[in-house]
Amino acid sequence: MLPSRRGRPARVTAFAALLLVTAAAGALAGCGDTGGLRDAGATAAARSPARLWPGLPPASSPAYDIGEVEHARVEGVAVPGGDIRGVDPVAAVRAEIAAHPDDYAGTGARYHETSARMADCGTDDPEDTGDTEDTEDTEDTARDGCPVLRPYYRDLTGDGRPEMTLGFRLLPGRLTAVRVYTVEKDRLVRVMSYDDAVSAVELAGRAVVVRSPSEVAGYEYRLQWTWDADQRAMLLTSDEMLRADGGGDGDGDGDGHTGRPSPSASPSPSPSASSPSGDAP
Repeated sequence: MLPSRRGRPARVTAFAALLLVTAAAGALAGCGDTGGLRDAGATAAARSPARLWPGLPPASSPAYDIGEVEHARVEGVAVPGGDIRGVDPVAAVRAEIAAHPDDYAGTGARYHETSARMADCGTDDPEDTGDTEDTEDTEDTARDGCPVLRPYYRDLTGDGRPEMTLGFRLLPGRLTAVRVYTVEKDRLVRVMSYDDAVSAVELAGRAVVVRSPSEVAGYEYRLQWTWDADQRAMLLTSDEMLRADGGGDGDGDGDGHTGRPSPSASPSPSPSASSPSGDAP
């Protein structure tokens, strides 16, 4: 038995009944569609997820090191007054090059030209570096020939202080290194690191979004990093293949890099963690 419903008694006055009859007669006499309900057809039956190969033993560790967490102190780079805007971005890149000589030093190193062209950077003036709000007319590089791109600043951790998003070209190929730095106890700390063929980099809210070319014509990869307070790092939280704006040629980056971009980042991971890094203008 259905429970009784409490509330107003179901009774209609004679006047109200007359109004109902009049409205019904008007609806019958009207022409055309009055906006009533329509049959949308049969609804597909809901299906629960089907688990495949239930007898397959679960994996206990990843098959590949995809560089999920990056939290590494950058040695030898000053943070004046604990403000990341005072950090010399060129010095941050030079510190990374010095920490990974196998990747940058000597003509046999894969990014030897990046190291050689750092001489064109000089020392950047922190007051002239870019901000996400007002740098659309500034140059991407500190000076001609310098592989270091201008930095952008935005609070990505939610602590009210900006982080520095920095990029530099990995030469002689066509790859780009994307890094995010924060400050902990007046020390510079790298919390995101990603190297790949890059079509665009964006800051969306408190996330870093990297777009990379795909081998499939008209599609691109969209990877998103988001701050994780437990890991104290930007984690890869989304990896999608999407229709590219305006299509695409699907030819990769011309440097042997085609197909899905690897989420592994720095060619030589830091000892502290594996390497997997506004609104951009």
